Amino acid sequence: MLDRRFILENQDLIRSNIARREMSVDFDRFVELEDQRRALQKKIEDVRAASNTVAKNRDMSVDEKRAQGTALREEENKLNAEIAPIEAEAQQIYLTIPNLTFEGSPKGGEDASAEIDFGKAPKPNFDFQPKDHIELMENLGMVNLSAAAKVAGSGFYFLTGAGALLEMALVRYGLDMAMAEGFEPVITPDLARDSLMQGAGFVPRGNESNTYRVEDTDLNLIATSEITLVGMTSDEILDASKLPIKMAGMSHCFRSERAHGSLTRGIYRVHQFTKTEMVIVCLPEEAEAHHMKMREIEQRVFDGLEIPYRVLEIATGDLGASAFRKFDLEAWMPGRNGGSWGEITSTSNCTDFQARRLNIRYRDAAGKPQFAYTLNGTALSVCRAMIALVENHQQADGSIRIPEALRPYMGGMDFIRAKK
Repeated sequence: MLDRRFILENQDLIRSNIARREMSVDFDRFVELEDQRRALQKKIEDVRAASNTVAKNRDMSVDEKRAQGTALREEENKLNAEIAPIEAEAQQIYLTIPNLTFEGSPKGGEDASAEIDFGKAPKPNFDFQPKDHIELMENLGMVNLSAAAKVAGSGFYFLTGAGALLEMALVRYGLDMAMAEGFEPVITPDLARDSLMQGAGFVPRGNESNTYRVEDTDLNLIATSEITLVGMTSDEILDASKLPIKMAGMSHCFRSERAHGSLTRGIYRVHQFTKTEMVIVCLPEEAEAHHMKMREIEQRVFDGLEIPYRVLEIATGDLGASAFRKFDLEAWMPGRNGGSWGEITSTSNCTDFQARRLNIRYRDAAGKPQFAYTLNGTALSVCRAMIALVENHQQADGSIRIPEALRPYMGGMDFIRAKK
């Protein structure tokens, strides 16, 4: 979240930023409620001051003090009852106000995002008709979608045989790439409290929620380990000399919403998947450099897998509320609707937006607590990486070539072939 005073002192900037992000926020109502809240808060403070004056007045009798004290308490209770719904409504709107936006981000919706780089691997030039990942993986005994639908419903999958081995290989490969850059491996809980979900910028309850909640608790299945990793440092004042904190969290991720259509078939958009997420908590002046480094790591991961990809600078209208600036990597997927780009990673600089919500601070040189900055980036999301790998490295006989960088993680296997 943004600082409340900053918002009220820079109303034109905030309105412009909301419009630039193409978001719907009842900002005028928020300003109106804040004016009402501050006026009532001033009255409450005046009543409390009067109560203190009465309590300290030596010229008043006990009965007089008791009578005036009772009247003032009743007045304060009345004002508190008035301010409570105003504060609740203002807070609800406050939490929808997005982060500020990087000035250089392309303006517009999803289609306005700009290509800024490409990977080292070229698009494959097949001399045969390429198959999609579903046909390839089912033929090789790597995935079972029908059994998963029977067990858990649509949007789930079993990875079997070489498919299961490939997931474990990809997780360790991505983790090793992150560890080489100083990220500490963390296996996180797959559940988080409402307050942590909201603090990280996710909606834990209501119609806009894309998460699974545990009934009769304040717990939710996490959509990404970003939530649990930033939560590790919530409500703490960190030692500035020990920043940055760099973590690579391995977890299952759960998303309740599932789109339908040819572009999301198979394991492209599912309800549960495995992901290794990089998170950094750092000093504000270091955030931009860390953001560029995280993007570089993501690119090296997929260059090593010999997968063609493009890098997008995400447009203002496609940014999440927490992100100040964001990059996506999209891999070329030859079997996806005849060949198309599909998102495989993202990395965001969230500035102090999450830190304010989660109260993540450090002490500056003068010893004063300041809010830290947080960043996140996908080291490797298994399902999307697996699709890109099998579709780009498929062979005419239906086998899958294992990229050289991944072979040590696959026990030296160079091809996934059908069982005889």
